[in-house]
Amino acid sequence: MVGWNNEVTFESDDFVDQVRRALQNIVTLLAEAGGRPEHLVRLVWYVTDREEYLRSQEALGRAYREVIGRHYPAMSVVEVKGLVEPGAKVEIEATAVIPDGDERPGREHRRGRREGGK
Repeated sequence: MVGWNNEVTFESDDFVDQVRRALQNIVTLLAEAGGRPEHLVRLVWYVTDREEYLRSQEALGRAYREVIGRHYPAMSVVEVKGLVEPGAKVEIEATAVIPDGDERPGREHRRGRREGGK
């Protein structure tokens, strides 16, 4: 997922802004699938500039916590020569495990119940 908007354009050339938007896009897709950030199990960040990534650690941490919260799945960062989307500085690959509806917290388990709750 890259950090563009619904019109498929980058609103910013700033690395941290693109990361924030990419994470927001991931959360949006998770929600559409019935998931939440805590269902993320793995993130792989592809960055075009390792030094910019390292310089931005503090701001990246704030952006991450703002969007994802304090859930930290397995993560890795890979520096790449370039990304397919012109202007993209980061692409984040997300893997999530979303439980079935009956297994989600806050949902009553109904399997095996008879009519009337008996």
